[in-house]
This record gives sequence, structure tokens and C-alpha cells, in this order.
Amino acid sequence: MNYKETGADKAFTFINYTVLTMLFIAVAYPLIYVISASFSSSSAIIQGKVFLWPVNFNLDGYKAVFNYASIMTGFANSSFYMIVGTSVNIALTVMIAYPLSRQNLIGKRVISLMLIFTMIFNAGLIPNYLLIDKLDLIDKRAVMIIPKALNVWNVMITITYFRRTIPKELLEASQIDGCDDFKFIRMVVLPLSKPILAVITLFYAVEHWNAFFDAFLYIKSASLRPLQIVLREILVQNQISMDMISSIDPENLAVKENLATLLKYSLIIVSSLPLMLLYPFIQKYFVKGVMVGSVKG
Repeated sequence: MNYKETGADKAFTFINYTVLTMLFIAVAYPLIYVISASFSSSSAIIQGKVFLWPVNFNLDGYKAVFNYASIMTGFANSSFYMIVGTSVNIALTVMIAYPLSRQNLIGKRVISLMLIFTMIFNAGLIPNYLLIDKLDLIDKRAVMIIPKALNVWNVMITITYFRRTIPKELLEASQIDGCDDFKFIRMVVLPLSKPILAVITLFYAVEHWNAFFDAFLYIKSASLRPLQIVLREILVQNQISMDMISSIDPENLAVKENLATLLKYSLIIVSSLPLMLLYPFIQKYFVKGVMVGSVKG
């Protein structure tokens, strides 16, 4: 049956496409500009010549970033925190979300209220620091993993997903076939939960990769610093202060100022590139996992 669009339908479609196009440009243009600026000359950036494509293409910003020996240490540390931390997050989230998604769990309401309580109330910076100190986690790799071992919001959307996707009849059928709970989770629940696992993996991975404040507070050793701290140090080292203006040769000052301009854009790309490469592999699960997991029921 062919449906003939009315004038109102065509007007709605036109407005819809116009608004979506404007939103796409508003979201995509800043990213395109940053990428183009990172490959352009500093003079072109300062003069405002960069609009859509790189001007006077060069890799000076990236060469300057990767000349720092600490950059690879930062990459290795951030990768370690992201991989190990996300693995711990996923394991704990599934272990607590699956029992809470079952109706016959004794004490489910109390456990849920305890989890929600931690979402609403936070002890604050100083009590948290004292707790981390008491646990002897200061300047340890574990301090980047243990305090973030569980995110209650991700647990809640995982519970909702399990409740809507894994019916009790499936568990009962598996139990009749002799399947215990651990085997049921491994053989049935996890294969059917790829969308939500992909989504919370991305959420946790982004959180660990962008971890800055915790590392700033608790990590002292240079060998343990994540990439975000290393990039901040590189940027700070190339900032020009008022004292430097009077003490440095004007020519060297101009070179340093140009390098600082390039570094701003190059550092954004360097810190974002791993997650930008990761996203396409889980994009097909993203919409389904977020939408199904976020619906209350």
C-alpha cells in the first residue's frame, strides 16, 4: 500500500531534516576544527585562517608531543587502568545486577536501597582522601581501580536490561535441563546481553581513560601517572607566564608561543584518539543497549 504524503507531512520532514542537519553541524564542526588545527601551522591558527581543512599542513604539534619520553609511560598506564579497571567493573556489575534482576532474591529491596543511597549521598573530598589513606592506596595502581570498581547507575540499567531480556521461564527451562546458576549466567545470560555489556564497557572505559582528578589527588610517582596527567604537564610546561616575557629572547618566546598553540589541539587528538577508534566497534550495540537498559519496567 503506497502512502501519499500530505503537505503537512512534507513540511514536517523538511523541518526535521533541517533541524537534524543543524544539530549535526553543531556537533561535528568543533571536532573537525580541532583535527584541522592540529595539522595546521600555528600562524594559520592565530590568524584565523583555519576553517574546515588544515592550512600549511605540518606535524609539528604531534612531533612535539611525542618528543616527551613520559608520553609513552602515560599511554601504558592509562591503557592498564582502562583494561584492568573495566574488566573489574564488568565482572562486579554483572555479579550484582543479575541477582537483583531476579524476583525471588531475599533482601533485594535492602540491597537496592543501599546502592541508591551511595548515588544520593557522598562523603566529600576530605573523608574520601582519609579513607584512601587509611586503606594504604595512596600512590598505588589500585587507587585508580578499586574506588571506581562499581558504578551504581550502570548497575541499574543492567538490572533493567536483565529483567526485560532474561525471563524467568528461560531460567526455569535451563534448570530443568540441569543447568546451575553459574552455568546459566555464562552460557545464556552473557551471550544474550551483548548490547548492554558493550554499552557499559564503553562507559567504564571512557571513565578510566579520562581519569584525571583521582590521579591528580592520589598518584605522586611519575611512573604511575596516567596519560591525562602527563598531557597536562606538557601543556603547563609550554605555557608562557609574565616572568618569561621579560627574561626570554623575543624570538624564542614567539617559537614557544606558537608551539603552545599547536599543543592545545594536538593534545586533544592524542588523548581522544583511542576511544574514537574503539567506538565504531561497539556502535551497533550502543542504541539498543542504552534504550532497552534505560526503560524502567
